Amino acid sequence: MRRSANRRFWSVLGLILVLAAGVRVAYVVGVADGFNRTRFYDAAFYELEARTVAQGRGFVDPFNLLPGRSQELVPAADHPPLTVLVLAPVAAVWDSQLPMRWASALAGLGVVALTALLARRVAGDTAGLVAGGIAALYPFLWVNDGLIMSESFTGVFVVATLLASYDAMRDPTRWWRWLIAGLLGGAAALGRAELMLLAPLVAAGVVMRPRAGALRARLVGAAALALGVLVVLAPWFVYNASRFDRTVLLSTNDGLAMVASNCDPMYRGPGIGLTSITGPPCLPDPPRGDQSVVAAEYRERAIEYMRDHAGRVPVVVAARIGRDWGLFRPGDMVEWNEREGRPSWVTVLGSVVYYPLLAGAVVGSVVLWRRRRWLWPLLVPAVVVTAAALLSYGQVRFRAPAEPSIVVLAAVALAAVPWRRTTGTAEVSADASGP
Repeated sequence: MRRSANRRFWSVLGLILVLAAGVRVAYVVGVADGFNRTRFYDAAFYELEARTVAQGRGFVDPFNLLPGRSQELVPAADHPPLTVLVLAPVAAVWDSQLPMRWASALAGLGVVALTALLARRVAGDTAGLVAGGIAALYPFLWVNDGLIMSESFTGVFVVATLLASYDAMRDPTRWWRWLIAGLLGGAAALGRAELMLLAPLVAAGVVMRPRAGALRARLVGAAALALGVLVVLAPWFVYNASRFDRTVLLSTNDGLAMVASNCDPMYRGPGIGLTSITGPPCLPDPPRGDQSVVAAEYRERAIEYMRDHAGRVPVVVAARIGRDWGLFRPGDMVEWNEREGRPSWVTVLGSVVYYPLLAGAVVGSVVLWRRRRWLWPLLVPAVVVTAAALLSYGQVRFRAPAEPSIVVLAAVALAAVPWRRTTGTAEVSADASGP
């Protein structure tokens, strides 16, 4: 019986992945490849940097190498390296944006598959298939799969980290399983800097969970998780230490994000909680020095501004968090997302799906809590997303690491509903989610 159910799960998941692939191919070919060619945003950096790395020039400012620029090889760490490292082999073979979009779409299929497996691990086959189906069709997931950005590649490692954590919890004494979770969490941090918090927060949950075994075993597991993160991040950190004057952990973009978000227009009025990199008063002229020096100066200015306007900080932070979660002026994100390569109709459609999913995720959290299942890892991405908004700004795109968890928790809620169908005169339960 179990073998038959297992075959059925994998067969249905295969069909779901075919559906997910069809949605993504249609979007890339029909919309994304044409819509994004006339827009300039972070995708330009990822594409150009991937080509620069593929040419053997290393991580340098790719815009400096454009025709008419100085052609000087200036060290750069505008973003963590994961996306560039994945795209560099693609850039080495194809001189076109489209293969890069296919690479992102392939990563998106990985997110769908892993989301289904994560939900299955947490709540059974039915929840897994429901989560896979939602992930296949959810606009705020597939829209990222048509972009040359970090969200899809990072999403693979975020969900893999959570799945590895649940697998490790099945036998917490096997420290090497926690090490694998840490390695995956470190890879996620190489995609987006704020995800450096992902694995440590999961580790904190391990230590605080008595049901995970003796305290010594929990501490060993948490230490192995942290070690995995350090092993992955160390080469990038050492590389940056050899080329910058100041310390650079993952990227130099934090200084820019902070200074451009802590200024008068972003503290009051319709721009509250957002950012502006168009120049004064939000973006001052950069000081002399390399990217690390500029980032450090920008951070200091941002912190000084926050200190001088401490009374407004709680209101602004609330606005940032509200924007991340679509709870404050969500209409602003239609135009904002369009600037970053997401058609306005996708944002509207995504929002229509998102709010019921968010409500379902709350219900799913209650279901898992009442079943005494380990809920914390599924909540960690939401904590990371919220924490990242404290110092910079709010944007729906920044919620991407938490979207798979929302899908999983909503699927748990749907799978827990005692759906019934009528067969003749008898009613039979259609719920097969299991305990």
